[in-house]
Amino acid sequence: MNLSSSPDVTTFLMFEGNAEQAMDLYVGLFENSRVEHISRYGPGEQGKEGSVQVATFTLNGQTLRCIDSPAPHEFTFTPAMSLYVTHADEKKIASYFETLSDGGQVLMPLGEYPFSKQFAWVQDKFGVSWQLSHSE
Repeated sequence: MNLSSSPDVTTFLMFEGNAEQAMDLYVGLFENSRVEHISRYGPGEQGKEGSVQVATFTLNGQTLRCIDSPAPHEFTFTPAMSLYVTHADEKKIASYFETLSDGGQVLMPLGEYPFSKQFAWVQDKFGVSWQLSHSE
């Protein structure tokens, strides 16, 4: 199989000025995560100087990209698209819930549901939606 002809599919998050804050929160929360690369807007460029032109980061091996949009727009993130996180450790799920719901919105409270021993759905303070589920 020729891998060069295979598509690379990556989650892409567009922020309006707080991409780096969001990345820092996420890579600090999830194990084996790090910021891989950041390109910043320079003087006289389209975006605010120093803001994130494009960045790549990984959350436990899952690659994501993000930007600080230089243009205002009429839309934002929606819970219809969420990042789904599973973990076998209930304390970790509770920790993720506590951190990601801080300053955000709880869409489904942390608890037991017919489909999961422990589950929560939150929208973080940046507007990104997360489903957190215990895996057995």
